[in-house]
Amino acid sequence: MPPSTPWPSLRLLTLLALAALLGACGFQLRGTGLTGTMLPEDFRSMSLVTGNPNSELSREITTRFAANGIAWAERDDANYVLRVGPERFTQHNLSLNSEARAAEFELTLQAEFTLSDTAGRLVMDQTDATIVKQMENDPRNVVGKSEEISLLREEMRGELAEQMLRRIGFFAASEQRAQDTP
Repeated sequence: MPPSTPWPSLRLLTLLALAALLGACGFQLRGTGLTGTMLPEDFRSMSLVTGNPNSELSREITTRFAANGIAWAERDDANYVLRVGPERFTQHNLSLNSEARAAEFELTLQAEFTLSDTAGRLVMDQTDATIVKQMENDPRNVVGKSEEISLLREEMRGELAEQMLRRIGFFAASEQRAQDTP
């Protein structure tokens, strides 16, 4: 039988102390719930217009925006219309190894978007959202690298949707400040 410790709840006490420290330092999960991107009330009703409403990017946008309080509505019922162009993915070689094969890649994912009111007036000019990542390449592991690129591309889509949300949030906040200033 193992010897009993004088402080059987020492682990629990340590865990609670670490949780309290994390809370005290202001740690919070990014982009969800009330602590996410706060938009004024009139910006919380949007309609999404895209060339392919069933694309991975469209699904990522609807999910990320909804997690931050955006209510998706039909075009006539929404306050604003978000138009998103197709995603553009590019892959470039950054460096070569001693065998003249790509040692590093640069992956870029871009999409343009605009925001207009329901009358069709452009509220936010065409904006280009871009995510860039770098990754190392092992030329001997082609299948593994293509799977890694696929996973990175999926992650980049989420970051692209978050970037769009933050830009719209920044724009909405600056518009709100402009209206509040005499």
